Amino acid sequence: MSTSGNTRTYFHISQSDGVSERTAYDTIKWIERTRIKHSDFALPGKKALLKRDINDEGVLIDATEPPIERPKKDKSITTQEKRKNTP
Repeated sequence: MSTSGNTRTYFHISQSDGVSERTAYDTIKWIERTRIKHSDFALPGKKALLKRDINDEGVLIDATEPPIERPKKDKSITTQEKRKNTP
């Protein structure tokens, strides 16, 4: 897991691979769904985990993509500009 800000967004993946952002998203989702269905990636059930005496180590990956923060519109500046340019 990368904590130093090296997480790549769909935008960056699409730019480096020369595809649209939507294509990058669809491809990644297809891979995730395919891996979930495959038995090699299946996780043991809750009861199996509770019965085991082994301390397994795991990795938690935050795969969410944060929304883009956009500046809020400031009505006071917009109104002043309109008044200044009105004859």
